[in-house]
Amino acid sequence: MRVQTIKTGGRFEEIGSYARVKRVGPFVFVAGTTAIEPSGLLHAPGDTYAQSIFIFKRIEDALREVGASMRHVVRTRAFLTDMAAGGGGFVRAHGEVFKGIDPVTSGVEAGLTTPGMMIEIEADAIIFDEET
Repeated sequence: MRVQTIKTGGRFEEIGSYARVKRVGPFVFVAGTTAIEPSGLLHAPGDTYAQSIFIFKRIEDALREVGASMRHVVRTRAFLTDMAAGGGGFVRAHGEVFKGIDPVTSGVEAGLTTPGMMIEIEADAIIFDEET
């Protein structure tokens, strides 16, 4: 069975012994992903919608690294600092990115580590043929 592990150099990956993406056979798991830019700065502080779009792009890039795409995503989970204030922005972004794909999703209110960080998203995917 094919096993592929991708690390992206995140500051906690080595300390915490985890990977950004793990593929086992057709199953792909993308770790909780935030809107930290390559420069180390937070993208769009306080803007859940903009952070969600940024994160979905990072997730798409991570999936591509292991031979998957957004059409393979079957589940997303969002951790929001304020569900009432940010839930709508997440739902709008999710609807735009996954229109016609319709993965299941959950949202949880949670504390995040960086001021202005509104959301962290993880994704699970199963690589399949269109005819399956």
